Amino acid sequence: MNDNEKVLKLSGEVLRFCRNTIILNLRFMDSALSRLKPAVSAEIPFGTDGKHLAYSPKYVLKRYAENSNLTVRDYLHTVLHCVFRHNFVSTAINRKLWNISCDIAVESIIDSFSAAVFETPSSKKHKQICARLEKAAGMLTAEKLYRYFCDNEPSQTKLDELSGIFSADDHRLWYMTDDEKESIGAGDNGSNPDESNESNDGNDGSGTPDNDDSEQMCSEQDWKGIAERMQVDMETLSQKQGEKAGSLLQELRAVNRERYDYGAFLKNFAVMGEAMQVNDDEFDYVFYTYGLKLYKNMPLIEPLEYKEVKRIREFVIAVDTSGSVSGELVQTFLKKTYNILQQTESFFSRINLHIIQCDAEIQEHIKITSREEFDRYLETMVIQGLGGTDFRPVFDAVNELIAKKEFTNLKGMIYFTDGYGTFPSKNPAYETAFVFIKEDFFNADVPTWAIKLILHKDEI
Repeated sequence: MNDNEKVLKLSGEVLRFCRNTIILNLRFMDSALSRLKPAVSAEIPFGTDGKHLAYSPKYVLKRYAENSNLTVRDYLHTVLHCVFRHNFVSTAINRKLWNISCDIAVESIIDSFSAAVFETPSSKKHKQICARLEKAAGMLTAEKLYRYFCDNEPSQTKLDELSGIFSADDHRLWYMTDDEKESIGAGDNGSNPDESNESNDGNDGSGTPDNDDSEQMCSEQDWKGIAERMQVDMETLSQKQGEKAGSLLQELRAVNRERYDYGAFLKNFAVMGEAMQVNDDEFDYVFYTYGLKLYKNMPLIEPLEYKEVKRIREFVIAVDTSGSVSGELVQTFLKKTYNILQQTESFFSRINLHIIQCDAEIQEHIKITSREEFDRYLETMVIQGLGGTDFRPVFDAVNELIAKKEFTNLKGMIYFTDGYGTFPSKNPAYETAFVFIKEDFFNADVPTWAIKLILHKDEI
């Protein structure tokens, strides 16, 4: 065995040691660790594209000789990028800001683990910097850090400093085509040290599956499934180990949170009605063209000038104006809702829309019957209240309107709130959706009869 073969074999053993060490301490990471196929690369010291774990054998041995915890941490760092799908990015992204945001995000998670095997000389400095960033940016997800850095772009010197502290792998593979990966020996043609084993039945006992399975598990959707299974595992089977996993479970809940199309959601409150619109579905072109042919310009049948459509006619928008809800955010929410509803396919020409501002009691109640009135209201709207939060006055007011025949077919109500308030004890006769804007993806408890929709600021 020559020197190169020895280096390759030893580096493979180091990677297996790292993988097994992580699984021993974090059992719920097993499925994620088993998805990356090791591939020797001449140009990538250590990195991944979500399909391969590209590495330089000499680099791995050098890091291991310096501190064995470094290689364990590097391995976990790289796999966590895939779990959070950091490597699936838009070509329009600012790469420098995105790279450092992703590195800080995963390093902050690893630093929260209560296992000595993940401690390195840089851990203390990591925690100090992350504590400052958390105060400024909130929960340290890559997306939030990226937004923070975009708004407060650091100098190149500061970026280089942060990169030197938090970087643990090479991100170039994230932005390469398949041909570019193969040209540097980090694609499918990369060699796998496990393949040199005399006995390779598809699993060498270290968590590596057979290559066919690894080849398939490489898309963003695949890693999304892995992240969701990890979350379920941590919340159930590995609950005790999950307690050692610091902020990982919280951030998994954030990344796994379902993204909603608010426009599609609003359509759930539409009702059937007639609209002045040609109904092509019920128009027979055969008789129409036959009449034109037989009587020249005299069709036998004309198209219907109305059709049955599902649009929003009666609706209630309730707004929590307590002190914990930002007035600017309330206005943004109303404008977003209006922009969706004002589409011709969403509103009937005449509507019965009620907008109610309420904190501990109703502060404003406006009735709107047309788009023009909605326009004027948005131009002159003033947020009122800023006291405590009680949802019950709004429901009492709507029930009173129903009793007075103000509504003939009220489909539902949307209540925009932060969630901290008193809910009615009885379910109303109409559907109610509570819309929460949670910076840290807090899942507020709502009654069983209510619909809960959690949106991020960016989705508004």
